[in-house]
Amino acid sequence: MVPLRHVTVLVRPTRLADMADGDAGGRPDRDRDARGRARSSRPRDAAGRPLPRDAAGVARVPEDLVLTSAQTLQTAQRLLDTDRPFAAHEVLEAAWKAADHPAERAVWQGLAQLAVGLTHAQRGNPLGAAALLRRGAERITSHAPTPPHGLALGWLATRAVALAESIERDGLPTRLPRLELINLGLADRGLVDPGLADPEPGNPGRPGGQ
Repeated sequence: MVPLRHVTVLVRPTRLADMADGDAGGRPDRDRDARGRARSSRPRDAAGRPLPRDAAGVARVPEDLVLTSAQTLQTAQRLLDTDRPFAAHEVLEAAWKAADHPAERAVWQGLAQLAVGLTHAQRGNPLGAAALLRRGAERITSHAPTPPHGLALGWLATRAVALAESIERDGLPTRLPRLELINLGLADRGLVDPGLADPEPGNPGRPGGQ
């Protein structure tokens, strides 16, 4: 098992969020943060779609959120479990951009792509959902023999491909598909770093994996 390393993650605006607005780079009237970086100030729904500026929207991932690798996975999983794959993608993409090692960057990118696949499913786009689930699965499969953080990447890729096949065959399900980044059943058997399954203080643990 590859030992868990701590990676400091600074969550920044995401390209998917920008594309959802239909903004092109370089627009002088584009919303920007205090550092001048593009970041839409419009509220969004749970699927990351922009809403009218006077709408309530859902809580956004804080731009200055700093997480370790384990916290990144825990946070992303909780967001997926509450039908917020777009926000989970933001958290995972931040880890991808913060990682130094190419292999680790590829794994974070693949996990982010899985979350984008679920985002497309939530938005009613079966072609995009299946394509991104397959793309993310392919990216993490190549690193399954030596996964960072003890993740069960082969197991996760198999689940993602099965979900993509189901969408291609039967269309989108009535409820958003579930995808576990961390198989707690494997953690119980010592095959995944058990620290990834530990809930943060004040948050209940997730139910056991399949």
